[in-house]
Amino acid sequence: MNTPAPAHKPRTSKLWLGISVVLMLVLLVGAATTASMYEQLKAQIVHLKERLAVTPQVRYVSVLLDAQELPALLVTLDPQAGVLQVQRLNEVKEGREDSMQLWALSADKSPRSLGVIESKFKTFQLPAKEAALAGVTKLAISVENKGGVPEQVGPRLPYLFQGWLIQKAI
Repeated sequence: MNTPAPAHKPRTSKLWLGISVVLMLVLLVGAATTASMYEQLKAQIVHLKERLAVTPQVRYVSVLLDAQELPALLVTLDPQAGVLQVQRLNEVKEGREDSMQLWALSADKSPRSLGVIESKFKTFQLPAKEAALAGVTKLAISVENKGGVPEQVGPRLPYLFQGWLIQKAI
């Protein structure tokens, strides 16, 4: 009696089974890594946006020079904070009865006071809005009586320091 031969079952070798399992694991690890990197990138973008929001954005820069054309003061405007950041670059200080007053100069207008320098520190701030520098071409420092002078009186000449006001490209 002839018994029919059993149906031939296709067999997968253990080698190919092992390779397919390893490849599936590699795909899963790759997908998990991609998702993790995407979330990290999103978190970094949020963090950098927050840092950028609090980083001073300098729009105007001026280096005030003394009579020998040496740098005396560095003045920058941070419009977000609404302040002029002033840094002394030399050792000139006010006398007991004197104040240094910062002036905005333009060709067609009389000088406008931007404030009196009352700090003895190397770096300090004066409140100022960006609109205060509209049309201004130079900044200057005059020596005035203690407490400064009203804008209507105007600065005492010659200026102790002066320099061009440069508006940075945005």
